[in-house]
Amino acid sequence: MTIAFDPPPADKVALEEGVSFTPKFDQHGLITAIVTDFHDGALLMVGHMNAEALALTLETGVVHYFSRSRGKLWKKGETSGNLQHVVEILTDCDQDALQVKVKVAGHDATCHTGRRSCFYRAVTLKDGAPTLEIVDDHRHFEPETVYKT
Repeated sequence: MTIAFDPPPADKVALEEGVSFTPKFDQHGLITAIVTDFHDGALLMVGHMNAEALALTLETGVVHYFSRSRGKLWKKGETSGNLQHVVEILTDCDQDALQVKVKVAGHDATCHTGRRSCFYRAVTLKDGAPTLEIVDDHRHFEPETVYKT
C-alpha cells in the first residue's frame, strides 16, 4: 500500500477545521517533524520528512525521515537499535509541521552522540558573547561502538 497525500485545500476553514490530512510540504518537498517522548513530553529531536518518509512512518509505525545532508531516506534507529515507534502524530493548524510522539526502543537515546535528546546544550551569554553549556552529558551508549563504519 502506498499512501498519497492530496495538496492542501485553498479554503482556510477546510484546512484548519477539516478532517482531511493534507500535509503542506515546503519548496524542497519536506515537512518539519518535531519529535517528543510520549511519556514525559521531552523534546528529543527535529527532523524532516518527504512524502515517502511520512507514508512509511504511517504504514510501519516506525519513524522515517529524509536526511537533507545525505539526500536519502533514513529509518531512525536502524543502526543504533534506538527505533522510534509512533504513538501519535499531530499536525499544526496549517499542516506545515508535525509533532511526532514516540516511544524509543533500545537505549532510550535519540541523539547520535549517545544522549537521550539532540538538545543537550544551552545557549548562554558569557562575557557578552554567546556560548554553549552542556546540560546533559549522560550518554546512554557509546557512539564509537554503535556506529562502526
